[in-house]
Amino acid sequence: MANQTVALVNEWANFEAKHPKGTIEEFCRHYLARQKKEKAKGTQVGGVVPVLSDGLLLKIIGRISKLNMAFANMALKDTGLNQIEEFGILGTIRQEGNPKKTEVIYANLFELSSGTDMLARLKKRGIIREYNDKEDKRSKRIELTAKGDKIWDVCKYRITKNAMMMMHDLSSDDKDLCIQLLQNIEIKYSAMWQKNKGKSFDEIYEEVISNDKK
Repeated sequence: MANQTVALVNEWANFEAKHPKGTIEEFCRHYLARQKKEKAKGTQVGGVVPVLSDGLLLKIIGRISKLNMAFANMALKDTGLNQIEEFGILGTIRQEGNPKKTEVIYANLFELSSGTDMLARLKKRGIIREYNDKEDKRSKRIELTAKGDKIWDVCKYRITKNAMMMMHDLSSDDKDLCIQLLQNIEIKYSAMWQKNKGKSFDEIYEEVISNDKK
């Protein structure tokens, strides 16, 4: 029994080092997930299977993302939106109320030029409207029109159905565990993305690796 207690304490110490804000509930999910090894039900990934687990994980995430985009775009057919990226933009505007154009563009990880073009197309279709920022004359703010509000409600319902379909085979605990394990990666690199504009990949790589060693 003593050896099992020591093993459990060591597991907790390892988890806490990697997830300082992790809860006991999250630790339990994490521990149980490591014990549960389910065999893949078919070909693991299309094409070349990366040797490094880092590469394999990213390839799985990337393929799921592409499949999600494909099904989501099918769900958006005849709604007034043409692609899932437009749904993300409407979601940001709906959440923020009347954000600056640049805030919407960067929140959705667009380059300034492509984000500006997408906003222009939404404006042309009468889904959003644009007006001058009263406090910053150099900036523009945007908000949804009445038409945009109606489109958002329809699309939110359809995209929710798509998300439920895509994650149908995962239990609630498995979903929570995936979020727990991946959310800090998304937070970290979303914050870095805009800040590192203009830097080379090697510069970004060295910055990330050196910071993680501190």
